[in-house]
Amino acid sequence: MTVQRFRCRVSGAILSLLAGMPTAAFAHPHIFVDARFEAIAGADGTLLELRDTWHFDDLFSSSVVMDFDKNGNSVLDGAELTTVAGTVRDSLAQYDYYTSITVNGKKVPLARPDTIHATYENGSLILSFSQKPARRTPLKGLIVFGVYDPTLYTALDFLKDDALKTTGEGFKRCTRKVVRPGSDDILAANQAMLTTLFFSDPQGTDYSQIVATRLEVRC
Repeated sequence: MTVQRFRCRVSGAILSLLAGMPTAAFAHPHIFVDARFEAIAGADGTLLELRDTWHFDDLFSSSVVMDFDKNGNSVLDGAELTTVAGTVRDSLAQYDYYTSITVNGKKVPLARPDTIHATYENGSLILSFSQKPARRTPLKGLIVFGVYDPTLYTALDFLKDDALKTTGEGFKRCTRKVVRPGSDDILAANQAMLTTLFFSDPQGTDYSQIVATRLEVRC
């Protein structure tokens, strides 16, 4: 498999892999990730940094090994991991690295990660990286953090609430809660929207935000 086809896998843009199939058929996860997220605040009450760690499922990890294991030792190491990390950094830029932040309903732009670190442990590909706000971001009002794939091709799961963390002096004056939308609540609150999305947005780019686990912080 070429680097370009791997990019398609990671980003969810898989039409080039399975040409001719209906786009709506891809509106469910094919890659599963055990995710960790941490937001860091400064003593001045501003958002400083976001840190993500993704543990990919064994099936997807093994397919990456098959594609990038150039020395044939059945693992990813050295230059192979560097190539994987660089590919992900390039391909996920258009999806903002699956990260969404709003402050009082306004989206916060994020700078591109300087680098993505890749490791391979116990049969799992692990990626970690950090992002910083593109501008000074005071933590005032309602701040919502979400980490999700807008195409629904990759499922980023936070298995426990403490997988979504806030650290730093600036968060000590804030309250936080992890929101896991239930199917009944989603349907009740968004029935009209979901009907529209079914016909106008088969890739699920808005629906994915509705169903995603999120961290809400109020300062």
